[in-house]
Amino acid sequence: MLTPTTANPDIQRPVLAVAMLALGGIVWAAGEAGGTRLALAALVGGCAGLALYHASFGFTSAWRRFARERRGAGLRAQLAMIALTVLISYPLIAHGHAFGMPTYGWVLPFGVAAAFGAFIFGIGMQLGGGCASGTLFTVGGGSTRMVITLSAFIAGSVIATAHLPEWRTLPAIPPVSSISSLGVIGALALTFALLAFIARVTVIAEKRQHGDLEAPRETGSVLTGPWSLMFGAVAIAFVGIATFLVLGRPWGITSAFALWGAKVASGIGIPIETWPHWAGQTARLEASVFTDGTSVMNFGIIAGAMVAAALAGRFSPSRSITFMGVLTAVIGGLLMGYGARLAYGCNIGAYLGGIVSGSLHGWGWLVFGYLGSLVGTRLRGVLRMD
Repeated sequence: MLTPTTANPDIQRPVLAVAMLALGGIVWAAGEAGGTRLALAALVGGCAGLALYHASFGFTSAWRRFARERRGAGLRAQLAMIALTVLISYPLIAHGHAFGMPTYGWVLPFGVAAAFGAFIFGIGMQLGGGCASGTLFTVGGGSTRMVITLSAFIAGSVIATAHLPEWRTLPAIPPVSSISSLGVIGALALTFALLAFIARVTVIAEKRQHGDLEAPRETGSVLTGPWSLMFGAVAIAFVGIATFLVLGRPWGITSAFALWGAKVASGIGIPIETWPHWAGQTARLEASVFTDGTSVMNFGIIAGAMVAAALAGRFSPSRSITFMGVLTAVIGGLLMGYGARLAYGCNIGAYLGGIVSGSLHGWGWLVFGYLGSLVGTRLRGVLRMD
């Protein structure tokens, strides 16, 4: 993962100009293809890319750091981000129609397929070097290796769609919504209690290991970075809430990867429209990617991260990649792509998206995704990736 520097940056103005033009082009194309709503979604994606880069807000590195060093600041920032988001998302899901903002959550079953998918995703994100959002913002930040990870991620996603009908026949717990079961207040109380419990565990573990909590990184500059983790958490919560307001549903990332891969496969003559998962989706396969809300947000993330990297003076793609770097990027990307489709998404779409929807499957994803991350962290050590 890219790490912001605390030095005063020399803004890379040519790169910044290209990045701003790219973001503007994405917003324009989204607006032309899907109207104002999708243009706004692209802008929200740009904000996400800026925030993810400046705060170095990565799920992968935060989980790995807690596993290895018992430093939990990154984990606690994620929990704070979720807490801020549910304050708005739960009432919107329950009463959005009353305010003229129809919204819905993702409440899905959780069983063998989803658990296995989350587990191998956790392994893959450690080998690949980033989760779904991390892959996008590091690509935008200039990481050549993460382009390989993203390509493999897309391939793994479309391969998984060939097998989804069989996976979906495996045992699963039916969908459970805390909002429907407990009401908004009850669901908020339960979610806050669980988040507080996890945060407390990380504090106890960190103090036991080090005697005190690590001093937080301070925000250097809002424009050029770096940002503190908590500043980043607030910004990412804004992205999640804005996604609800603009698209009417949680923030997602990886469904677009499957769509991109399916379009490529169809373009080279693979009869993907005959696969059960894609049957009946011919129009979607033939339509412009700029009509897909998740796709335009993803494009926005890449462009927004490139803007952030240029502002920080750190956009510097490297062509030097070792064979092991390529191999682990490919394996990690394939595991993430395949796992995300089995588990209804990644750390954003399934973990964050599930919890901010009040769905049990989000918590299930967290458990099995983290277990996979522990295995992936161990593999990184064996392969001497750090």
